Amino acid sequence: MEFLKNNWRELFELTQQHLLLVFVSTLVAVAIGIPTGILLSRYKRLSGVVLGFANVMQTVPSLALFGLLIPLPVIGGIGAKTAIIALVLYSLLPVIRNTLTGIQGVDRNIREAATAMGMTDGQILFQVELPLAMSVILTGVRVAVVIAVGVATIAAAVGAGGLGTYIFRGLRQNDNTLILAGAIPAALMALFADFALGLFEKRFDYSAKKGREGKSFFNRFGFAFGILALVALCVFTFFPTSKSTNQTSKIIVGSKDFTESILLAEIFSQLLESKGIEVERQYELGGNLSHDAIVSGRIDCYPEYTGTSYVDILKHKPITDTKAVYEQTKSEYLNNFKIILSPPLGFSNDFAILVRGEDARKLNLKTITDAAPHSKNWRAGFGQDFMSREDGYEGFAKAYNLQFAERPREMDLSLTYRALTSKEVDMIAGNSTDGLISALDLVQLEDNKKYFPPYQAVLLVRQETLNRFPVVKEILSRLENTSTTEEMRRLNYEVDGNKRDKKEVIREWLKKKALL
Repeated sequence: MEFLKNNWRELFELTQQHLLLVFVSTLVAVAIGIPTGILLSRYKRLSGVVLGFANVMQTVPSLALFGLLIPLPVIGGIGAKTAIIALVLYSLLPVIRNTLTGIQGVDRNIREAATAMGMTDGQILFQVELPLAMSVILTGVRVAVVIAVGVATIAAAVGAGGLGTYIFRGLRQNDNTLILAGAIPAALMALFADFALGLFEKRFDYSAKKGREGKSFFNRFGFAFGILALVALCVFTFFPTSKSTNQTSKIIVGSKDFTESILLAEIFSQLLESKGIEVERQYELGGNLSHDAIVSGRIDCYPEYTGTSYVDILKHKPITDTKAVYEQTKSEYLNNFKIILSPPLGFSNDFAILVRGEDARKLNLKTITDAAPHSKNWRAGFGQDFMSREDGYEGFAKAYNLQFAERPREMDLSLTYRALTSKEVDMIAGNSTDGLISALDLVQLEDNKKYFPPYQAVLLVRQETLNRFPVVKEILSRLENTSTTEEMRRLNYEVDGNKRDKKEVIREWLKKKALL
């Protein structure tokens, strides 16, 4: 109740965004899917190809689909437009299939009787087949709506807003209240939509049995659908979507989907605003979406780490020379992507091998080497990134001769902290500046063999943006070496541990550093 009291405006805004995403995407899917189903009922040879495409779209993981759409011109980008297109692709299959099934399920004798009465093909379709098939078609729409409500939570990863924002934020901050604040309204939305469409379906079933009354109802349904389509067109036209940065006078600042990245992006955003520059925030982008977005010109800037760029983006073998990593990354980003690396911000966010504080104290664990003999009785849990990277699990386990009781569990990074504190696993790989380390009484083991490459924090900015806004260069130079690892851990803790507002935390820090 305290959360609702303090955050009801934001919750209302996110719910509204979620509803708009579902409403527009479902309406577009219906507008495409029903005519397509009708077409397939007349040209059966096309059904294999069309349904095959719709099936494939449903099997593509949602985050992967968002990532594929971002760099595409016109239909891609960051924000609501990309999310709506992805949701439409996910919703097409049930609408098309049920439309086709419903029409094909109409009794052949009824069609023959209609033909014998002299009805044209169009009259048979609109006065006989569609009214009789409408309950089946509406079942497909119900399924499409429920799918859209669920998948729309992932849309937060591409800056489209919605209730998924709270869910992702809650996972990062280990905050059940935030998770429930996103999950409960989304679940209620899906249940209400299913119930309401179920009532609508039953009403049509009743009317369809009444020849003339069914026709009257269908006419009303068609009129209502036309009004809804007009509303959706207006919403879709004026719904805020991202634009390529070369078409706007503002600067679009992005971030990855974890607290520190958002805080670093907020530092840059507030400094830009202090210079009178309009800023659009596109935070919490999942996976490599931030890199794809800056390369394609959908955002102007985002925070990154040199080791991540060097190994994960540029595909080099990991090395431990901090200066060499920075210089080579800076050179290749400029040559390959026309992106400028800022001077180092002053701290590194290295991989942190974490264990529970009670275990570290009981077993006197200081370094990773100290923990190696105990690994045979331990279970490990690592993020997908750590498991797949060149500088990740395989080389790490070999360097320290770690032999866990079973293959490490691969999961979302934010969930590894929960798994560790609940004793589902005994070792994880987090981030050295993460505020949850202090909040959850975890201990970071020293990388005494210096296995991990350096992860200096920097800001990536498009060269074209620097050309348009020369003051950005001055801001980047002022941020050089302004933070320490301990300072960033404290800032993260203020958000993750003390649940403070990110903008307020950063405003205080900037004033303390005399940067504003």
